[in-house]
Amino acid sequence: MSEFEEKSAARLRIEGRVQGVGFRYFVYKNARRNGLCGWVKNRKDGSVEAHFEGDRDAIHRIIELCKKGPAGSNVKDLQLNWSEPEGTWKDFDFKYS
Repeated sequence: MSEFEEKSAARLRIEGRVQGVGFRYFVYKNARRNGLCGWVKNRKDGSVEAHFEGDRDAIHRIIELCKKGPAGSNVKDLQLNWSEPEGTWKDFDFKYS
């Protein structure tokens, strides 16, 4: 990331048919491909939650990908909250509750 890229953070909660269809791996693979840090996890309520930090344009790209999801998924709702990056994560990984 160059010094001119705008760093940001976003938390997503994705609802629908998003567990048991490879959604977390889809998010993981695409977040790493876009150079983002953070995590993705399944929630007990059947949704998937993800936290992204990095270049704002890259976060916008991953949000658009999450709206569609992988084959077999069916995204019904996506909740988005922007925030300031915490700088806690050095990579993107899976998080377990």
